[in-house]
Amino acid sequence: MRGSELLAAATRELTDAGVPEAGRDARKILAHVLKVPTGRLTLVLPEEVDPDLTVVFNALIAQRAGRVPVSHLIGTRMFYGRDFKVTPDVLDPRPETETLIEAALSEPFASVLDLGTGGGAILLTLLSERPDAVGVGTDLSHPALGVAFWNRKALGLEGRAMLEQGPWYQALNHHHQEQFDLIVSNPPYIALDEMQGLSPEVRDHEPRMALTDEGDGLSAYRQIVAGYRPFLAPGGRLMVEIGPTQGQPVARMMREAGLNAVRVVQDLDGRDRVVAGAA
Repeated sequence: MRGSELLAAATRELTDAGVPEAGRDARKILAHVLKVPTGRLTLVLPEEVDPDLTVVFNALIAQRAGRVPVSHLIGTRMFYGRDFKVTPDVLDPRPETETLIEAALSEPFASVLDLGTGGGAILLTLLSERPDAVGVGTDLSHPALGVAFWNRKALGLEGRAMLEQGPWYQALNHHHQEQFDLIVSNPPYIALDEMQGLSPEVRDHEPRMALTDEGDGLSAYRQIVAGYRPFLAPGGRLMVEIGPTQGQPVARMMREAGLNAVRVVQDLDGRDRVVAGAA
């Protein structure tokens, strides 16, 4: 079959399965299988596709119809202009998180601590955008840090990014007595009673501990905000990504913990997405 025929059939299959943006996903998966950039896929669509590759493509489309995320099928996800390795052990980096990146980059920093770094997308993006900065990422999950190590090497940041295993600040061992200009986090913020409302791609395929605190969705913020003082340099900034209903509760926590200039930042859709405060 020609690429165009495969693509049309796959788009129909994904549409029938209720997959949002079926055509886009089919194109991404076909480009991955054919090893061509997505933007150049149109050029090769008139050509016959090798039968072995056809089998691979159809198998991936069947998995996508079962709501396995595209990033898990092709192994990468684009974030802030860079490709990051993604596995079921890490949260898929999302476009909304770029709001946190933009807010962090709005002022200078020389050192950054990323709490719950997962696959490292936030930490490694910030260091890539600030070539003179150094940083540390912490995470409770050993498999997640394995993905972060891979991404760190792919971006050539071994000399500037340290990765430590453990919960929040406790992961910082005795080597890390210094304070940071910037502390960032995208912690698990989905309340337990909201989990069933998530898309199957997220609910069934992403690491649960990165999604929910199994409670009211605010427990991670309580720990992050309560523990910042020894680690945030004078004048430094603490920034966290939030769910759209959490702006005011998290801002209140920050003010009560002694942070100044607390503000809530909206994403491109106008939803509360980041809360920031300064020491």
